[in-house]
Amino acid sequence: MRQPIPRGATVVVKIGSSSLTEAGGIDRAVAVVDALWVGGYQTVLVSSGAVARGLPALGIDRADADLATMQVAAAVGQTALLDDYTERFLGVGRLSGQVLLTKDVFANRSQYLNGRTTLRRMLELGVVPIVNENDSVVTDELRFGDNDRLAAIVSHLVGASLLLMLTDTPGLFGEDPRINDEAELITAVRHNDEILDGLSGSGPIGSGGVATKVAAARMAAWSGIPSVIASADQDAMAIVGGAEIGTWIAPHPSGLSARRLWIAFGQPSAGTLTIDQGAVDALHRRQTSLLPVGVTSVSGEFPAGAAVEIRSNDGNLIGKGLVRLDASQLRQGAGRHSEAIGGEVAVHRDDLVVLV
Repeated sequence: MRQPIPRGATVVVKIGSSSLTEAGGIDRAVAVVDALWVGGYQTVLVSSGAVARGLPALGIDRADADLATMQVAAAVGQTALLDDYTERFLGVGRLSGQVLLTKDVFANRSQYLNGRTTLRRMLELGVVPIVNENDSVVTDELRFGDNDRLAAIVSHLVGASLLLMLTDTPGLFGEDPRINDEAELITAVRHNDEILDGLSGSGPIGSGGVATKVAAARMAAWSGIPSVIASADQDAMAIVGGAEIGTWIAPHPSGLSARRLWIAFGQPSAGTLTIDQGAVDALHRRQTSLLPVGVTSVSGEFPAGAAVEIRSNDGNLIGKGLVRLDASQLRQGAGRHSEAIGGEVAVHRDDLVVLV
């Protein structure tokens, strides 16, 4: 299942707060990225750590910090973090540049395309992009919530061949190794394997954890991109060379188109449509549009054109799409044939991504 990544390909490396706050964490991150560039891989660094860096400088514990204080910590910490990265990368002869993102960049198609162009041009020029969520101004509704998922979105923005998530553990385990010291490392798994469904957990510093890394790997998988979750002290060149290090998450055999990836992962969900089994079968097997007759309930308030999740009656995620009707129209039309509400579909198949 595991495959080497060809030289000349693009790799996205995500390093979490827990790894960066260890002694020598910044130096290790720079060494990993530099080794990949030297080895022939254009590499993007998605870096956490701004808030974790800023809070001690302010003399404030994370548990005592409200949202405004966290944003100040991010502003203070981001400056210090970027200074460190700039100095270290210059020390190995590399230019780096900061790219701060929020969800609204991906909710706007033109900004999404501009972001992709900027990142790809940076790589062409040999500049190391250092990507982070813009925590100093972001509000909850615009948050990715963790840099794992941000890294997955960046991976398909730049057309990466691998998403490498480096953390403070050797990879994914079938059980929590902190509880069961005989828990076995999962060396390779398919993105839709049921064993991933039950994994959860989080670290004491970062906002990510096992669950967010699994979610990020699955997002990358739908881009046709494999992921590896491994310890930050492992040899990155050995990993891209196909060595059995960490956990390899195999991708979907065929990636979605750029537009469908944008719908699935670039657009924030404004609500949820619950559909009956007949509609599930129609979407999955016949790749049809979603008709109002198949909708059993509508959650949220949203306008026509908004992105919504589509779930089965038992709560399973079926897909995501852009609605042709607003929430009130969908509630009125739920369970009724299209002709009864003017012939409109709920979600046209051109605006629909089926994720099962």
